[in-house]
Amino acid sequence: MSSCLESRVEVALYGAGCASMSLAARAGELPTHKMTVVAPPGFDHDDHVWGFWDMPWLAHLADKKRKTWQTWRIISADRMVEHRSAAHPYAAINRHCWIENCASQARHFGVNFITSLARKDNIQILDSRPPAPPPGCIMQHFRGYEIVTKDARFDPSTAILMDFRCDQSRGIHFIYCLPFSPQRALVESTLFSTEIASPDYYDHSIRTYLSEIIGISDFTIDRQESGAIPMAFLGRFDPSYQGIGGNGGAIRPSSGYAFSFIQKQVAQILRDARAGKKLVVKCPHSRFTLLMDRIFLRVLRLYPSLAPSIFTKMASVLTGDEFARFLSSEGTISTWAKVIFAMPKLPFIRALLPVWERGGLRRW
Repeated sequence: MSSCLESRVEVALYGAGCASMSLAARAGELPTHKMTVVAPPGFDHDDHVWGFWDMPWLAHLADKKRKTWQTWRIISADRMVEHRSAAHPYAAINRHCWIENCASQARHFGVNFITSLARKDNIQILDSRPPAPPPGCIMQHFRGYEIVTKDARFDPSTAILMDFRCDQSRGIHFIYCLPFSPQRALVESTLFSTEIASPDYYDHSIRTYLSEIIGISDFTIDRQESGAIPMAFLGRFDPSYQGIGGNGGAIRPSSGYAFSFIQKQVAQILRDARAGKKLVVKCPHSRFTLLMDRIFLRVLRLYPSLAPSIFTKMASVLTGDEFARFLSSEGTISTWAKVIFAMPKLPFIRALLPVWERGGLRRW
């Protein structure tokens, strides 16, 4: 037994974010590998909520979710699409709770936590440090408040994924609202644009939405969160190291979703692990999905005013199950056909030609 332990492959996980910690927490499933998390002292982020649709590779999250919603809506100025899925509900988990749980599990399975790596010879390094976004790329940037009201003003059975009934003068803009109870909800102002807005802009947008759409003026802010996610095809933080998580292609370019895809990537790493061999990390998205995302992002850049119509049309032709699987990179040929035929043809054809000429499919 001791010789088996001594021959384990050493793996250093750079960073202590979602990807590294999610893999470290499952070290018990990799008895032939020895893991170490390398993170500088004081490494942390503000708490925020990660949203995702329940998928088979997320079975280990059964008791970790903060809340799930079997019903969700996408709303524009002239249309509301409501979906329902019992098989794939939308779910939320708090970052701090997840990271703390992962750290506890990792330590239980003997994972070491250090602030720097003294040697790198014969050690596999999986780098989760976030890569720099390419200049001028579209960013999904947001600011949100978790608010509490005196009266019951929210419907906790239904999540609002996108509500475009807000100012569109600075780019694609929508409100994201997750009601945790009749009196508590996370309300975020989210933009898809190349320029980050000022805190005052998000604050005004949230308060206007609460006042004019939901009819709330009296509330307290229990917690705040903010962020900026590149909606782009990212390189590596350091090309000499194997990437993982956002640094390993896990972020879906067209949506900015990452948490579910990180878990899918971790499941793939565990599934493909072999004794005495380095861990293999694969992108959780297909080449076809990434090609279509490249075209979609170009449409959003060229025709931002079409965004509310594009998202509501896409949602309207799909069932709840299809929508959840599609946004989770599990769309079938039939699902893709429905989405493609629902889209405005000329903008997508114009966006397709430059991507095809650059060999987007060959690269991805």
